[in-house]
Amino acid sequence: MPEIAYQHETPHGPRTVTVRYERRGSGTPLLLMHGIGHHWQAWEPVLPALAERHDVIAIDLPGFGASAPLPAGSAYDLDSVVPGLGSLCAALEVTRPHVVGNSLGGLLALEMGRRGLARSVTALSPAGFWTRPEQAYAFGVLLGMRFGARTLPAPLARRLAENPSTRGLLVGSIYARPKLRAPEDALAETRALRGAKGFAATLKAGLNVDYRVDVTGVPVTIGWGTKDRLLVPKQAGRAETRLPKAKVVRLAGCGHVPMNDDPTLVAETILSAVAAAEA
Repeated sequence: MPEIAYQHETPHGPRTVTVRYERRGSGTPLLLMHGIGHHWQAWEPVLPALAERHDVIAIDLPGFGASAPLPAGSAYDLDSVVPGLGSLCAALEVTRPHVVGNSLGGLLALEMGRRGLARSVTALSPAGFWTRPEQAYAFGVLLGMRFGARTLPAPLARRLAENPSTRGLLVGSIYARPKLRAPEDALAETRALRGAKGFAATLKAGLNVDYRVDVTGVPVTIGWGTKDRLLVPKQAGRAETRLPKAKVVRLAGCGHVPMNDDPTLVAETILSAVAAAEA
C-alpha cells in the first residue's frame, strides 16, 4: 500500500508524518476518511462505484490503520488534525477535494469544509452532535470495543468472526447487518482497533467536542443510518438544526458504519452529493 509524508505543525515546529492510503479511479478528487479505531478498508464496499467517476483517495488517518501516529506531544483535536489534512492534500497534489467522512472522519470532513479545505462535504454519522449522556454512552461502547480487541485471544476472535451468529459480538456495535461483513474483514477491523495508536488521544480530544458551528460556502450532505447503535439516529435531527443548509439523508436499515450494510445506497448518496455540488 502506498504511503506519503507531509509536514505536521507542532509547538516545536513542523514534523514529518507518514500516511498510508489507497488510490483508485480518475476524475475529480474524492477524499475518504474513516472513524476512530478503523482503517481505510472500511470504504472497500463502495470504492468500485466511487472510482468509476472519481480519483478516490481513502486514507488511514494519522495514528490509525497503517499510518504513523502524530509526533509526540501533538494533540488529536480539530485545530491540530485538520490543518494537517490540508497539508496531506497538498502532498497528494489535490486541491480542495470533495471530502467524505464517517464518524470521526465525518467531523473532520465538516471542519475541512468550514475551513475552506473541501469542495463539498458528505458526512456519515458525524461525531459531535450528541448530548452529554449520548456521548458518555458512545465513549463507553468504544472503550469496551477497544478493551475487547486488546484482550480477546486471537483464536477466539477468529472463531467468533467465522460464525455468522457470533460475528456481531465483534462488530455488531457499528454494523446493523454484521453477518454481511466478511470474517477476514471483521478480524482486520479488530486488529486495527487493537493497534490504533491514536485512539486514546483522539477519544480524549473528543470529550470537548460539541459541534455547533455552521458550515457555509460549500455544499454539505449528512447521512445517518436509521439503525445506528453508536451515535443514535436522533442526532441527525440536531445536525439538521445546526447546519440548516445541509441536506440530511436517512440511510434506511444502516448502522454506524453504513458502507457495508448497504453499499449501493451509500455510494449513490455520496455520488449524488458530489454531482449536485459540481453542478
